[in-house]
Amino acid sequence: MRDRPTRRVMLGTLAAGLLAPRPVSATCLLTPQAVEGPFYLDPRLLRSDIREDRTGTPLGVSLQVVSLRDCLALPQARVDLWHADARGLYSGYPDQGDRNASTVGRTFLRGTQVADGAGRVAFRTIYPGWYPGRTPHLHVKVILGGRTALTGQIYFPDAVSEAVYEGSAYAGRPRRGRIGNARDVLMRQDDPEGRGIAAVRAEGEGYEAALTLVVRGM
Repeated sequence: MRDRPTRRVMLGTLAAGLLAPRPVSATCLLTPQAVEGPFYLDPRLLRSDIREDRTGTPLGVSLQVVSLRDCLALPQARVDLWHADARGLYSGYPDQGDRNASTVGRTFLRGTQVADGAGRVAFRTIYPGWYPGRTPHLHVKVILGGRTALTGQIYFPDAVSEAVYEGSAYAGRPRRGRIGNARDVLMRQDDPEGRGIAAVRAEGEGYEAALTLVVRGM
């Protein structure tokens, strides 16, 4: 059973046309590069639903990849998405969390999509859990023609995270070390203007998040 938020918070909106192809006259701001972190791997999983057996508040993630040069969509861009589960663990790695848990051989919460003609991809996942010293986030990588154009992180409004973490899948962990966006050293270092904060709205039992990724094209 999926975890249902105990209260509804709506910060930001998925404005009409947010994920539509951008006109040449639009002004684009480069999505900042961010620390990749120690948990990237490429399991070559071309899929939109990346949940596998992980439980938590449902989250839809809609992304559009556009070029910094002309703000036009970049079809066929490869987009990798990965993040921690409700307990703050990543798949595929040993020695994680308070109990040094191992998830070696697992592939949950990882996937790849290829952008459509409008530069769009969509993933079905769960809201990421937290781990000490980091604000909740998703990792994203955009690859154009075999070259990495962006390694970034996607963030959420703090009030949404607070609402989600009232759910049972995220409960039972000490709050020590849990922080918001303003206290995240890596976010302040890599994305001080908050360009990586997604627009989030409540949807059914979960949330929908959207963000435009502006990259240097080929």
